[in-house]
Formats: sequence, C-alpha cells, structure tokens
Amino acid sequence: MLVILVSFAFGFGMILSRLGLPPMVGFLVAGFAYNLFGLAQPVGLDMVADLGVTLLLFSIGLKLDVRGLLKPVIWASTTLQMVVTTAFLFAALGLLRHVTGASLLAMDWPALLVLAFALSFSSTVFAVKSLEEKGDMSAFYGVVAIGILIMQDLFAVLYLAVSEGKIPSIWAVAVLALPLIRPILFKLMDLAGKGELFILCGLFYALGIGAEGFGLVGLKPDLGALFLGVLVAGHHRASELSKALFGFKELMLVGFFLSVGMKGLPTLDMLGMAALLCLLLPVKTGIYHLIVSRFGLRARTSLFSALALTNYSEFGLIVSAIAVGQGLVPPGWLLVMAMTVSLSFALASPACSRSEAVYRLMHGWLKRFERTRLHPHDAPIDLGSARAVIFGMGRIGMGAYDALQPAYGEDILGVEHAPARVDCNRESGRRVILGDACDTEFWLKLKSDICLELMVLAMPNHQGNTYAARQIRNLGFTCQVSAIARNPEEVEELRELGVCAVFNMYEEAGAGLASHTQGMCRLNDPAQAPGKAPQPA
Repeated sequence: MLVILVSFAFGFGMILSRLGLPPMVGFLVAGFAYNLFGLAQPVGLDMVADLGVTLLLFSIGLKLDVRGLLKPVIWASTTLQMVVTTAFLFAALGLLRHVTGASLLAMDWPALLVLAFALSFSSTVFAVKSLEEKGDMSAFYGVVAIGILIMQDLFAVLYLAVSEGKIPSIWAVAVLALPLIRPILFKLMDLAGKGELFILCGLFYALGIGAEGFGLVGLKPDLGALFLGVLVAGHHRASELSKALFGFKELMLVGFFLSVGMKGLPTLDMLGMAALLCLLLPVKTGIYHLIVSRFGLRARTSLFSALALTNYSEFGLIVSAIAVGQGLVPPGWLLVMAMTVSLSFALASPACSRSEAVYRLMHGWLKRFERTRLHPHDAPIDLGSARAVIFGMGRIGMGAYDALQPAYGEDILGVEHAPARVDCNRESGRRVILGDACDTEFWLKLKSDICLELMVLAMPNHQGNTYAARQIRNLGFTCQVSAIARNPEEVEELRELGVCAVFNMYEEAGAGLASHTQGMCRLNDPAQAPGKAPQPA
C-alpha cells in the first residue's frame, strides 16, 4: 500500500507541477484518488502528518525575527487583515446559508466563525515558493508578505494552543526558564558539525525538547516546536539548520496533504461550495491591498504583497481538522477546505507569476489608494549624477563596484532591493540605494537621468536581468550594458536584448582559475622565476 501511495503522490505531484501548480495540489488530488480506489490508509501516515506540521512550525521559528514583527506595517496590518477578513467571510458564509439553504452550512454561528477564521489565512508554502521562483524573497514587498504570513502563523499557533481546552500542568511555568539554556543549545549546534549529526540536533530540538517537552506539561506540542525554533533563531547556523531540515519537513508535509485527501470523497455540493469560496478571493486581495497601502506602501508594492497572499492556507486545513475533531464543524468541511485550498492555488498561481502585467493593467486605479507620505523603504528613487550603476549588490555586484570605482570615483552607484544588503554595503563604504530593477516605476524615473554611461546587471536571478535589459532597450538608453549569465542560453537571450557584454560566470570562472593556476606555477618554479633564464634540458 505504501508503494502505491508514494506512486500516486509522485505521479499527481509531477502532473500538477508541469501545469504550473504547486505539487501540494497534486498531493491532495493523490489522496482523493487513493481513496477513490478504496485502498486502505497506510499505518503511521497520521503520525508522519503530525511530524510534518511540527517541523513546519519549528522552521517558522528559525526564521522568526521578533524585532521585525514589531514594525507596524507587519503586526498592525496583519491584525487588521485577520479581523476584517474574518468578519467579511463570516458575513459571507451567513449570507450563503440564508440564500442557498445549503446543508453544508447548517451549523450555528460559532462554527461559521471558526470556518471564517480558517479561511482568513494565506498559504506560507505557496507564497514562499512563488517568491523564490521570482527571486523576490528579499524584495521589500516579499519581506512584508513573509512578515504578515509569520504573524498569521502566530495567530494559528495561539488557536492551536487553546483549541484542546486542557488546563496545563503546574509545571508549565518551567517553559519560561528555557531561555536560560539557550547557550547550551547554541553550544550543541556548534559541536554537531555538519551532516547527519547536525540534522539530528535539529530534530532533537523540534521533536524532543520542543514538542515532547511542551506535551509533558500539558501545552500544545506544536507551540513547543515554534518556541524552540525562536530560541535558536539567533544562532549563526539557524539558516543552515532550516535548510538541512527542509527535505524532512517537505516530505512529512506530503503525508499531511495525502491524509487530508483520504478523509472522504467530495460530492458535487462540496465542489460547488469550494468554487463559491474561491469567488471571494478578489475581495481578500482588496482587503490586503487596502490595509497594507495605509502604511505608506506604493500601489505596486501593496498589489504584489496582496497577490502573493491571495490564496487559502494549509493552516486553514489544520484549523478545520481540529474543529472537525472537536465536533464543532461537520466532517465534510475538511474535504471542502481541501478543495478550496487546491482551487485557490490554481487561481492564484498565474496571477502571482504575472503580477507586473496585472499592475500595468490596474496601476491608474490603484494609484488612488497610495498615500502622499510613503514608507522610507518604498520611496521614489533618484540616481542623481551617477555615471555607472550596478544592479544587484551581492558578491558579484560588490566585486564589480570595487573594480569600477577607481575609474568612476563618486559617480558610481549600486542598486539593491534587499534592505539588509543595502545596509551591509553602506557600512563597507559603498554608495548603494534601495531599489527594485523589476519595478516599472523605477525605470520610468530612471529615464530622466541622462548622464549614465554604464549599467551592470548583476542580479542573481536571470529573470530579473532580462527584465532590466528589456526595460533598458524599450526606454532607449544609449549607455553600455553588461550582465551576468550561467549558461549559453542565458547569454544568447541577453545579447538578443542588446546587452553588449555578457559574463558567463561558470565559463569565465574556469578560465580565470586556469590563468591563476598557470601564474602561480610560474612563480613557484625556480626555472621560470623572473630574471632567470630557462635551464637547458
């Protein structure tokens, strides 16, 4: 049975991913198909699903920046969004119950409120995947979207903590002393080295100290995993640990989505209800956009953040599963939520991937909601008198900046869309401003700067470099343009867009290594030392 289940998961996940949808949609479909064939659920699948949720919360804790969450644009906008969206969806469900008389909605108002709360979440997995594919995880709108998602996750964890209704043990106060053992946790991470011992260290923290420890004192185990993740988030290897556990977390979350699909077979009424709920997604997008824009974000930034969050969440499934287990919500709603989440991913994926086109179509109308005083990280950009501009101030961009500075002096400028990287470059004495080369308005502003002589496209993602090259060509810049690439296909594409010099990192790195090796060999060979003639054979 396990082999069949894995085959179903792989097959449907592959098919749906080829159609441009997240593989998790395929996993949900695989669970439905597995159930349709009348196959028995493998033993231990529910345990794997629970472990996946626990590791998901531990990973969230590892990435949690508590100070960043204290910014009003994050905590205040999330709180307002949760309240407004829950209220709207509660009213919508009540109206649907009154108008349609659907049997699925034949429940009291506390149950409808729980469902509205579950539907107010957006998917962390979907948003992170979309932002990674676009290379915008560190863009300002991406940072805002991820911050909102983390705050939503905290709301979900609070619900998980109180949902069981159990009174914690008197020993629960002991968890307040856990920060005292933080140095020990850090030391163990240092001693674990790399490889399997480092991964086991992370699993021990999440499942042993966190989940099991909190469970022993009557607290929610998932909350313990999140708490332990926050405790070790300040360690310099926290990001490395998150990456090391990524495969385990994703694999076990497959079990969660499969188990949801196995809860039963959807009926036409369930499919219809899921479709009706997905029709409400544009309103959810509008709520996100309106609230975020009140904190000084430009129309484009607000829209991009909203589109990344325009979906329903896997946490909604978790909340619904708990409500079903408590008998608060009819069992059929777990299937309705599973289909609703799947359909929302299918609808949100093309809108999110074509967010720039959506903005161009709606920017005139969206500008009405833009505030006069903009957020400092989202203010218009002025390049001043710069003659050379480098887009992307990562390692390659920094190297290019340092190499060109003797020729351009103070007339060289770096442009970077990640605030932390901007600060790092400024501390090193480089002139760097915060800006997004994938922003249409950025290029419209740049058009008035006529003193530019050179643009260097050193962004890590090829899509960003090609977009910038296309804007340079369309706006008629006459300066020289160079860019980086990773393979011959990317080199050819950039040259077709008018880039005069394309640096293939892998090919040039090999040539540079060979040249460096030959030079070192000549220096180390006494026969080739300067001032000495070659010795006869």
